[in-house]
Amino acid sequence: MEKKETKLRRYSPFNKDISKRLGIVYQVVSNLILLFIVIGLIGICFAGGVGAGYFASLVKDEPIRSYQVMKNEIYNYEESSDVYFANNVYLGKLNSDIEREEVQLKDISKHLINAVIATEDELFYEHDGVVPKAIMRALFQEFTNASVQTGGSTLTQQLIKNQILTSEVSFDRKAKEILLALRLEKFFEKDEILEAYLNVTDFGRNSNGRNIAGVQAAAKGIFGVNAKDLNLAQSAFIAGLPQSPFRYTPFSNDGGKVKEDLEPGINRMKTVLSRMYTGGFITEKEYNEALKYDIRANLTDKKPLPVDTYPYLTYEIEDRAKEIILVKLAEEDGYTEDDLQKDEKLYNQYKTLADNDIRHNGYKIHTTINKDIYDKMQKVVADYEYYGSDRTVEKEDPDTGETINVKEPVEVGGMLIENKSGKIISFVGGRDYDREALNHATKAKRANGSTMKPLLVYAPAMELGKIQPGSIIADTPYTVNIPGDKPYRPGNYGDGYHGLTSIRNALKHSYNIPAVKTYMSIIDQNPLSYLEKMGFTSLHKNDYGAPSLSLGALTTGVTIEENVNAYTTFANNGKFIDAYMIEKIEDSNGEIIFQHEKTETNVFTPQTSYLTIDMMRDVIKSGTASSLNGYLSFNADWAGKTGTGQDYKDAWFVASNPNVTFGTWIGYDTPKPLEKSYKGMSYSNRNILLWAKLMNVAHEVEPELVAPKERFQMPDGIVSRSYCSLTGDLPSSLCKDAGLVKTDLFNAKYLPSKVDNSLTQNKFVFMNGKAYKVPGSAPSEFVQMGVTISKDILNRYGVGSVNELKNLLPSTVNWGNLVIIEDNVLSDNGANPNAVSGVHINGSRISWNANGENDIIGYRVYAAANNSTNFTKVARVHASDTLGVTVGTKPAAYYIVAVDVAGRESSPSTIIKVGNYSEAKVNTEPPKATTKAPENDPAKAPENAPAKAPENAPAKAPENAPAKAPENAPAKVPENNAPTKAPENKPDNTTENQIANGSLVQ
Repeated sequence: MEKKETKLRRYSPFNKDISKRLGIVYQVVSNLILLFIVIGLIGICFAGGVGAGYFASLVKDEPIRSYQVMKNEIYNYEESSDVYFANNVYLGKLNSDIEREEVQLKDISKHLINAVIATEDELFYEHDGVVPKAIMRALFQEFTNASVQTGGSTLTQQLIKNQILTSEVSFDRKAKEILLALRLEKFFEKDEILEAYLNVTDFGRNSNGRNIAGVQAAAKGIFGVNAKDLNLAQSAFIAGLPQSPFRYTPFSNDGGKVKEDLEPGINRMKTVLSRMYTGGFITEKEYNEALKYDIRANLTDKKPLPVDTYPYLTYEIEDRAKEIILVKLAEEDGYTEDDLQKDEKLYNQYKTLADNDIRHNGYKIHTTINKDIYDKMQKVVADYEYYGSDRTVEKEDPDTGETINVKEPVEVGGMLIENKSGKIISFVGGRDYDREALNHATKAKRANGSTMKPLLVYAPAMELGKIQPGSIIADTPYTVNIPGDKPYRPGNYGDGYHGLTSIRNALKHSYNIPAVKTYMSIIDQNPLSYLEKMGFTSLHKNDYGAPSLSLGALTTGVTIEENVNAYTTFANNGKFIDAYMIEKIEDSNGEIIFQHEKTETNVFTPQTSYLTIDMMRDVIKSGTASSLNGYLSFNADWAGKTGTGQDYKDAWFVASNPNVTFGTWIGYDTPKPLEKSYKGMSYSNRNILLWAKLMNVAHEVEPELVAPKERFQMPDGIVSRSYCSLTGDLPSSLCKDAGLVKTDLFNAKYLPSKVDNSLTQNKFVFMNGKAYKVPGSAPSEFVQMGVTISKDILNRYGVGSVNELKNLLPSTVNWGNLVIIEDNVLSDNGANPNAVSGVHINGSRISWNANGENDIIGYRVYAAANNSTNFTKVARVHASDTLGVTVGTKPAAYYIVAVDVAGRESSPSTIIKVGNYSEAKVNTEPPKATTKAPENDPAKAPENAPAKAPENAPAKAPENAPAKAPENAPAKVPENNAPTKAPENKPDNTTENQIANGSLVQ
């Protein structure tokens, strides 16, 4: 044994000394390893500490966010606002930088959710916001500058980057991202984080070429379906887009054209499907079927945007919604609407905020516009063929600055408003938005012509008690003197005048001068305040006090909306209800942040409103808009007014029934005269026909709204009364006899109380073309009895003669019984008239000079037959007639005497002999007849002849003188049946003819 051990020791390489050395080495090595381990651990801890310190330094300025703050930031993503027609009919989205539509997780396809998780974050439901391994891998790739960068962000981190931080590539941003992701996971459930991520992520472009975000916008914009209806292949395609949205999107930015090469997006889809398969989200069969899906064939078509299909409407809604939102934002900051109106800079500041707010906060804007009526109206406008000819105008080319000639068509605007609510049911903005973006219904300001008359003139004048429908006014030449300016002389259409007319008739035929006269009678009572109450916002300082404003000559003009809205006041019994288009606005959570509230402003009494409506009925029944009756396809109680701008630059028609008010305008954008006739139609009728066509299609859609069966209801306080159309006063019996009585409606508060006294029964004579009352002593043969008109009427209506007044009254007046009489009575001067001079004969006509005295009312002609000196009265001539008589050729002698108002005759004039007259016996005695011979017996001396013959008269009539006048002598005219007016400047033809044919002289 010992030998063996000795032998072993001898031959063994590890002897005792060696073993000892090995033990020492082992201890040293083990200690060194332990030391290295300790140093390594210390190094790791140091590195970790340094790393932790570095991490802490990176996030030291990041504020600690509360739950509410993080919630607001996470869900603060842009969402396009939706717009709706009336009755919740969807219109579309307003323009924005990016289209987004919020959707809940429950309304998203399970395939899409799985595809996103499999592709972007397979450990989503397991981690606490970050995956350390992924972070380390990403750091290693970053430090080694590896060619493959797999990234290390979870969905939570991506959400933080998109909503709270920026896309900046830096350790600083990454550190904050990790910190916030950890914090977010503590506040929110996984599904909440996933839902937010799916609503904020960019997905490229849609079929219109617009940027989209969120899976709902992506599903609709790429495949034309809702997010919940996406199939597996579609889900995989969309889930692959966020890695490179604009590289993988199938649509270009050139209007949404489909790209030629879709391979990048399809390959990315295949990658997503592969990850879904390996991750166990789909089966092999589903995987293979999805790979065969034809993406190109299933892309959605380009869909017209609201701004493309409804440009006038979309932009109008945007503008109105912004006005509502800017006021809301300002009020939240403590400002009022008045503050905004007074401070333009402040207003513009909030307008910018409102514009951004309404495009990105996902509002739902509900309007009053009836889609079907609106659509049909636009078609009528497009198809209408009677606008008129295009005109060539010079304009500056915006690109070159050069002056170019362009064609300018007749434009159109229209507005339909529901009276009782103020809802704008529909409107017409123009013919072609691409040619002219101006909304002619809501933005274009034009002179409103004669549609101003009811608003500013007649209704206010009735409200102030100045006029009633039956009030009489003279449509005669009229001048308004304006201090510091040239006189204003209004004229009528066609430049004619229409005499005395009622207010009703003046409105019916749209006479201008009566409107100006009426307006001037109330101009000192601030009539423009009525326009202000009815929503006119563009009144200019020059409009106040301008007579031409009564004819619609506005300095700035008025929009169709404001003009039509003002007319609803009459239909609403005198209450103005402001028109509106935005019914309500909801935020993205469905909460109503704005709801329209109706406001009413008292403008006119119900009585004034109804009387105005009733007068405007006549405009359509038989006035300037009577052509409407042949154009409308339905019946309703319409009342309206036409209007024409100066020089025919504008044509208007506005009409109301108990339910709605509608108005249209046509004209050129650059104001110029419309063609008076085009294709056989006047400019006014062309506009009225268009109005009717638009209302006919509205009636097709909403017959009960557009054509109510009920009529305008007459309020209490309206009565029917007769009046004298000469003065407007209560009619007298003489007014009735003259055919001057008319009947109309009156406000009982302003009934005429005075009986007309302008007509009286009088005895009168004509002197120098004027009628004068005479005393009872005046010879009846020269006096007429009839109805006379006071000369005050001439002064009232600004005329100077009977003939002028005749032209004022309608032809239906019985002028045979009317004479205008001077104010003063023709009185006797107390002396006998001087003898008539200048008596001479020319052929068979005897003439003489007028007596120069002012109380001469006529002349008597005395004649004696041949061989006789017995002179008898054979004729009378009124002083105002032509002084002469025609006699026959038989021998006879004549002389003339003048008769004054007291019945006294002058001495005989020189005797005029006709033919071979000879005196059988000279008789110097005057005729024993009285001064007034019976008119039916010339042979007998006048009953009131003086007892003594004139000094130069024959002393005695021949004994053989005839005892009585010839049988055909003129009959005596009874006083009460005397002609009411002798012909002015004409002789007594009957007597002249009798003399001429020899029947009065034997």
